Amino acid sequence: MIRRWLLLLLLICGGCAATDPGAAKPSTPTVTGSISYRERIALPPDARVIVRLVDVSKADAPATVLGEQLIITQGRQVPFAYAITYDPRRVDPRHSYAVQARIELGDGSLRFISDTRYPVLTSGAGSSVDLVLVAVRASPR
Repeated sequence: MIRRWLLLLLLICGGCAATDPGAAKPSTPTVTGSISYRERIALPPDARVIVRLVDVSKADAPATVLGEQLIITQGRQVPFAYAITYDPRRVDPRHSYAVQARIELGDGSLRFISDTRYPVLTSGAGSSVDLVLVAVRASPR
């Protein structure tokens, strides 16, 4: 009788054993890709890239930001890889999501921007997209 209880106790406690620290942990959902532009223009060392994962479902309303990554270029040039983590509980399968990017110079002026919708996450869009930005023309003074 004692053996049965001991065996039962061992079976129950077997599920309580510590997990292997080398075991893989669940990964955080991430949207990935690259950012580039077609012009043969070098960015200054103080340029920065801002990439956002946004909910673009509501017409005529500002997009809701689900995640963002800031890349300080430090003299590096395109293409730039990005990875934006997000909370999957904030993703509604009925909504539309997109990745937007911009490149600003050190003084805050806009140099390149995404002018095309780059869908992700829902409606079969996947979670990886490569963006090609367009140059922003300086306004006449």
